[in-house]
Amino acid sequence: MKLLTSLSAFVGKTFAFWVIIFAVLGFLLPDVFKHVTPYIVTLLGIIMFGMGLTISVDDFRELSRRPVEVAIGVVAHFVIMPALALLLTVLIPMPPEVAAGVILVGCCPGGTSSNVMTYLAKGDVALSVACTSVTTLAAPIVTPFLVWMFASQYLPVNAMAMFMSILQVIILPLALGFLAQKVLPRLVEKTVPALPLISVVGIVLIVAAVVGASKGAIAQSGLLIFAVVVLHNGLGYLLGFFAAKAFGLNLYKRKALAIEVGMQNSGLGAALATAYFSPVAAVPSAIFSVWHNISGALLANYFSSRTDDAAENKPVEAS
Repeated sequence: MKLLTSLSAFVGKTFAFWVIIFAVLGFLLPDVFKHVTPYIVTLLGIIMFGMGLTISVDDFRELSRRPVEVAIGVVAHFVIMPALALLLTVLIPMPPEVAAGVILVGCCPGGTSSNVMTYLAKGDVALSVACTSVTTLAAPIVTPFLVWMFASQYLPVNAMAMFMSILQVIILPLALGFLAQKVLPRLVEKTVPALPLISVVGIVLIVAAVVGASKGAIAQSGLLIFAVVVLHNGLGYLLGFFAAKAFGLNLYKRKALAIEVGMQNSGLGAALATAYFSPVAAVPSAIFSVWHNISGALLANYFSSRTDDAAENKPVEAS
């Protein structure tokens, strides 16, 4: 078990490296990873079940302790990223399937990687976790609505079917994982150290499958999609930071919201795009999954050396 825990910790710390490796493998060996495509939704469900095993009631207490700060993060996330996606599809000519995929990943909830990056950035981890949890729980309603509103001009959008899919692949596994904590606490405690390994395996297989199924589109438009993803992600960090600053939040909290806004649950984007659009529409999510882990680590490294006064770094308690 110690070996598995150590391996899991190592793989978790080198997550970005494995995502890049499997993205390349998916491109070079498309016939191998195409077989994984039908299991993308299942893989994401397993990942979300693992997230459910680690969610605690304390994560939601931040919502009652600091409702305004959490609301700022959640609203910023669901306003900035979809708006940026729409703007990029308008300004940069791209195929309709790619445009729909860019909008879809922009409308997804926050990614769990943001919590790790916020920790590395010496930001407000509790605020980051609360925002990720709330955007994830809101995703069944918010994500289909935003995709329908912004992406219908490119491809037909079945918002109700998307709503049901998110319930099945996000909310149900999360709820089952949370329930397992209560019913089988000792077993869950023993398995939690292995969760980073399971999550990394799931994400890299999703990325490899999407890349393999879309090799032709990537070869033709890969640089364009990569440029759009880099702009989307980078502007998300920037606008998230300044949105937090505009509301008077200190640097400790601005770090958390910048990362929270810029990082997406791209696995969900890939699953939904594959199910409701096409493998080509899933490419922006796959590339986003690769890139935001690299950019997030770089930003966290930059942020980690920048701090406010010690007094400002502490979360403000509700009076």
